[in-house]
Amino acid sequence: MSVRQTWVVREGAGDASWFDVRLSFADGARLEALAVLSHRGVRIEDVRAQPPLSLDDLAVLAEWLEHPLLAACLPPCGAAPVAARRARPARPGGREERRLVAERYRAAREEGGDPVLAVMRATGHSRRRSLRLIGQARDDGFLSPRRARR
Repeated sequence: MSVRQTWVVREGAGDASWFDVRLSFADGARLEALAVLSHRGVRIEDVRAQPPLSLDDLAVLAEWLEHPLLAACLPPCGAAPVAARRARPARPGGREERRLVAERYRAAREEGGDPVLAVMRATGHSRRRSLRLIGQARDDGFLSPRRARR
């Protein structure tokens, strides 16, 4: 049995966790399900089975999956904070971030790619914020000046 949490959705006062569940049986039968675990219990959203399930098996499928889903959801689903929709991974800030920006900028230029796009991918920031970081990296001496001062 394979249980993998795919996403968490805020639902009223609690959270609802969505899981991809895959079962393989000794006789070669397979089952894939999309299950939702919330404070209201387990709901099955989608099921694919080979060979097809009987109506009796389909009726007890949620009961079969309830215990493995609860085990996969440790710590409890409601206790974990939900990440912001556009949350960026933790990155260094300040001087270290500008050093990272300079490295990605130079690597993209050497490969012939778009250096600003490379910085955007590395930092997760918008184009405007990435250009600002590139300018700060130039000011700190990590990149050569854009124009010679007269």
